[in-house]
Amino acid sequence: MIRVFLIAASPLAHAALQNRFKGQGVKLVGSAAAVDVLSGDLSDTRADVLLVDAEGESPEALIELLTESGLAADIPIVVLVEAASPSAPAQALQGGIRAVLPREISTDQLAAALQAAAVGLVVLHSAEIPAAFPSGAPASQPLAELPEPLTRREREVLQMLAAGLANKEIAARLNISDHTAKFHVASILGKLGAASRTEAVALGIRRGLVLL
Repeated sequence: MIRVFLIAASPLAHAALQNRFKGQGVKLVGSAAAVDVLSGDLSDTRADVLLVDAEGESPEALIELLTESGLAADIPIVVLVEAASPSAPAQALQGGIRAVLPREISTDQLAAALQAAAVGLVVLHSAEIPAAFPSGAPASQPLAELPEPLTRREREVLQMLAAGLANKEIAARLNISDHTAKFHVASILGKLGAASRTEAVALGIRRGLVLL
């Protein structure tokens, strides 16, 4: 379960996002109308991620405000924007913000992005990559192939783990028993060499097995 603190100026946007969280393994643990009205330490809320809806605001100005606030040093931040300048993704990354994503992103993608940010990963929407890396995407060392690849069903289960679903929820969605769901999770951890569900998701994202 990913615990999210939400900043949204619009009550409608707040309600819409809260509704999207249902059934996604995401729990809203607090909210505020703006960054500058936050009071107290966010650690009191036990939030894993700070989600900021930039509806009606300048994404660039909001990113600058978040950077100056120092919040990124305390909690992973994901920002939803309607439209941003080409420099916004790079500006956000330099400020420690984990993701700048379009507001129309799908619910599954949003849940996966929150999960990724919570485990310490940076998330880039495919449309933002050219702007974030104007000279081309950085080269990376290829990952060694898995000794035993994940099955189609295991990939489905891994995607649900990325969305924060528990074994019972996975079993219900796939119409399988809790025992079978637990077996699939154990198999995924073994094949990926992961010690936990969170690590399995992180490794799955690195290998392109989890869709964001």
